[in-house]
Amino acid sequence: MLDNNVSCESDIAVFEQSLFQAMRRLQQAGEVHAKRMARHGGLTPMQLLILEVLAGEKRLTASALSGRVSLTAATLSGLLDRLEERGLLQRQRDDQDRRRQWLLLSEAGRELLHAAPSLLPPEFRTRFAALPEWERHLLTAALLRAAELCGVE
Repeated sequence: MLDNNVSCESDIAVFEQSLFQAMRRLQQAGEVHAKRMARHGGLTPMQLLILEVLAGEKRLTASALSGRVSLTAATLSGLLDRLEERGLLQRQRDDQDRRRQWLLLSEAGRELLHAAPSLLPPEFRTRFAALPEWERHLLTAALLRAAELCGVE
């Protein structure tokens, strides 16, 4: 059994540098795009994602939103505060249950979202769109699986 584990570790070592370099390149591309996005409307990619999710829903609670955008409640709370301060979202108490608070996209948030750049870098979107549909699905599944392997839900 020990020999099998050693063999498995050495098999993984063959991929380690390539996987790390690919992950680092993705991270760098994300950082560059985030800086571009910040120049447009001062939004971070996570803030834009929050606005996009809210735009697709009539209203959401913060706990439902945190699951949709993969953020902890504490991290999400700070982002929501900043978006509310900018007038991009509104919080509304539930009429039936005053403890529940709904998040809604404001008109200013809708306007900013309409003019905002894509969450994905333009070069990626163009190249991704040129791929056959099966390859787009495969690539998406592989990236989701890689995130899962990293322990990121």
